[in-house]
Amino acid sequence: MGTRIGYAVGAFDLFHVGHLNLLRHAKQQCDILIAGVVSDEMLREVKGIEPVIPTAERAEIVKHISFVDDVYVETTPSKMDSWRDVQFTHFFKGDDWRGTEKGLRLEREFAEVGVEVVYFPYTAHTSSSSLRRALDAITAGANVPAAAMSR
Repeated sequence: MGTRIGYAVGAFDLFHVGHLNLLRHAKQQCDILIAGVVSDEMLREVKGIEPVIPTAERAEIVKHISFVDDVYVETTPSKMDSWRDVQFTHFFKGDDWRGTEKGLRLEREFAEVGVEVVYFPYTAHTSSSSLRRALDAITAGANVPAAAMSR
């Protein structure tokens, strides 16, 4: 059995414990872990969101997590493009993708090139979306004391 090269991709914007859990679990399943960081342009194009933290800073943060051996910045929406560049043997994703149209398509495409898709439990109590909503509320001044706004 050869070297297991894992690939775990995400925006990693507003880094939270769910991101850390994904990377921790992924590293337990492979010899080398490459974290894919989705570029600002791809976040805008694919998810329609404006990142809070720029790509270079997100990549720098993720690069310094002890579980991560290297970082790859994704600049196209195709995970097959990422595979051609990185040559990973295992693709890690949260189980919120399991059984979805996107997840099943990914499994089929990766099966053709011998990549195993491995799902990990999604950290339901926190997400970037919920953090974004909280930031929006803070920015709008909702339920924020005046003293906290002036800091």
